[in-house]
Amino acid sequence: LDGHVLLGWLSSCALLGLLACAPRPSAAYFGLTGNEPLTILPLTSEMEEAAVKAHYKVCDRLKLEKKQRRMCRRDPGVAETLMEAISMSALECQYQFRFERWNCTLEGRYRASLLKRGFKETAFLYAISSAGLTHAMAKACSAGRMERCTCDEAPDLENREAWQWGGCGDNLKYSNKFVKEFLGRKPNKDLRARVDFHNNLVGMKVIKAGVETTCKCHGVSGSCTVRTCWRQLSPFHEIGKQLKQKYETSLKVGSTTNEATGEGDISPPKKSIPGHSDQIPRTTDLVYIDDSPSFCLMSRYSPGTSGRKCYKDKNCDSICCGRGHNTQSRVVTRPCQCQVRWCCYVECKQCTQREEVYTCKD
Repeated sequence: LDGHVLLGWLSSCALLGLLACAPRPSAAYFGLTGNEPLTILPLTSEMEEAAVKAHYKVCDRLKLEKKQRRMCRRDPGVAETLMEAISMSALECQYQFRFERWNCTLEGRYRASLLKRGFKETAFLYAISSAGLTHAMAKACSAGRMERCTCDEAPDLENREAWQWGGCGDNLKYSNKFVKEFLGRKPNKDLRARVDFHNNLVGMKVIKAGVETTCKCHGVSGSCTVRTCWRQLSPFHEIGKQLKQKYETSLKVGSTTNEATGEGDISPPKKSIPGHSDQIPRTTDLVYIDDSPSFCLMSRYSPGTSGRKCYKDKNCDSICCGRGHNTQSRVVTRPCQCQVRWCCYVECKQCTQREEVYTCKD
């Protein structure tokens, strides 16, 4: 990846999920609803030229290397898919770490400083980024947003009479090929580059392991003598949960040189690490090389936890790093006792209650 990670490519506005920060070269660009038949939508040369310029502009705004920019430009759907992957990955990262000292703060200098180090948090960022791009690209293919790919092809299934392949499967085969080419080849010697490459592959493998076959029955009287089946990826929230578990059991590694080939290999560190019985990293383990900071106080890596909201019986002691927490009482009004009325609206009462808010002391 040559020093870049997907979550490091875009401005903070998109990292907060504000995809409107960049122009979309698809239906939104032409003001379509998505329901129009294609036969009544001939594109004029002026419209085609404008669409090309729009997606070129998005590709140029992303901090891509020369090869990556070329791949982005060659298919109008890639730019939008990259934007979607960045936003999806950032939001999932923030969700998974919402109760932690490091809550996936990715604004400005924090993100840049974090990506320069080989922390376990950096390992998670690389994995969630490659997983996000793999997931978004496979979905974009099956949704018809890409010119170079379409639905997944049928695998070899037993009992073809009963398993008629249909629907539109997520195209993981094309997605994997694209992402591997986009992120670059495996480096030979530099340990940090090999660790980043390894963690990228972990994210892609979690996506692959979550593919499921979904079927719909078409037989007489709803029987399943004939079914239409297609492959679907797991929801990205499930992917984030699995990668968070891998973050919790990530392994610190060092480097060795293969005497036969002269290439570097990832290996366990010379000193054993408490809490890890299996020191040999597997291809599905997240790995890191630098011990993480505490993230308690403001630093180049995070704003610290001063003023952070916490939950008294859940994480205040951990997040506040022993500094204690402040308690504030406030009155809030929320809808309650809601009922559906015929037809067709929801009627709610307004209930007022007092609640306690806990925040970490400075």
